[in-house]
Amino acid sequence: MKPLVLCAAAALLAWPVASLSQTSPTVQHAPKREGTYNHGEIGIYADYFRLTPRGASGSSNFLGLGGRVGFNVHPNIALEAEMNYDFARNYTTISSSGGSSTTVSSSLRPLTGLFGPKFQFGTSGPFRAFVTGKVGFLEFSTSHQVASGSTFAGSFDQFGNSGTHVAAYPGGGIETFIGPVGLRFEAGDEMYFNGGTNNNLRVTFSPSIRF
Repeated sequence: MKPLVLCAAAALLAWPVASLSQTSPTVQHAPKREGTYNHGEIGIYADYFRLTPRGASGSSNFLGLGGRVGFNVHPNIALEAEMNYDFARNYTTISSSGGSSTTVSSSLRPLTGLFGPKFQFGTSGPFRAFVTGKVGFLEFSTSHQVASGSTFAGSFDQFGNSGTHVAAYPGGGIETFIGPVGLRFEAGDEMYFNGGTNNNLRVTFSPSIRF
């Protein structure tokens, strides 16, 4: 009788372990949801800048490249820093006498640096809209060389001279994501202050990665 009791007791003790091993499959991590990528965002963007100085008779169009990084301090609020460098613009002039044309490259190279909050809406899905307000600087550097990394670095040598102005930028746009990878479109008014407020259209388009 005693061996039967011992066998029954052993079976009772072993049953929970066997049940646990059968009902606890290998742990599998669920795929990340859209709301999981809520730490920040980084991207490289193409920049269109329409310069319209105060009192000027016309505007000048510039294209450039830039980068930005942002960190979320709240699901709906991020702090972003960005900088872009616009390349020289080519002007084509046509002679009124002979009908010949001449292409001249401008030496002006706008450099922009901005920092400020971004307020984003629809953070749990693949689409979201946002508005932003940033402050910083706009520097009009000059160079007669072909745009390169060295001309970009050289623009900082001219920082703080008479061509450097305080800038403010209100803007907004939309973003769409598939997992961590997305596209961002943004437009706004890049204002700089020199003898008054100078309003300039600024449009950026970029791939971005959120993390």
